[in-house]
Amino acid sequence: MTLIDRIKNIIVTPNVEWGIIDQESDTPASLLKSYLLPLGIAGAIATFIGSAMIGTTVLGVKVGGTVAFGLNQAVISLLALVLGFYITTYVVDMLAPTFKSEKDINKTAQLVAYSNTPALLGALLAIIPAISWIGALFGLYGFYLLFLGLPVLKKTPDQQRMPYIIVTIIVLLVVYFVIAMILGAILAPIFGISSVSQYGL
Repeated sequence: MTLIDRIKNIIVTPNVEWGIIDQESDTPASLLKSYLLPLGIAGAIATFIGSAMIGTTVLGVKVGGTVAFGLNQAVISLLALVLGFYITTYVVDMLAPTFKSEKDINKTAQLVAYSNTPALLGALLAIIPAISWIGALFGLYGFYLLFLGLPVLKKTPDQQRMPYIIVTIIVLLVVYFVIAMILGAILAPIFGISSVSQYGL
């Protein structure tokens, strides 16, 4: 199955696609290489173009508009995707028994990777910073994909789905926020920008 077909199917016919995915034997490494990195690189390029060539305004202050800033934001987005994927996968898999679900790192990786598809597509809108917030909203559909995928891939009982999803969402938000903050603090000096100016402060 091609990358485009998988994207289309998981978005348009997720109930059917989760069943197909359940029959596949992906690993975290194979998913990163064949699915997440191509989408993540595309998003990073969009982020670079939007941040370096256009920039945006935060609280009345112009942010971005330089190559250094664009590179900083693009690298953060790509590294956060990779680190966030692995950390989230292992944490969500570790929590599986708590919600009477099957502990299987490969199935958890599939769940995390494919439910992240709307957010990865939304990241492409970063090419126009003024509407990038719309792309962030795409991620909400990912929570629905997660809801549909849990009973298929993790064999989560119906009564445990919502608690498992809530905890997973919290883990996702915390992991990506912390990683982005740490990477921002580390990379900003490397690219010669203020660690706070990137946020318009």
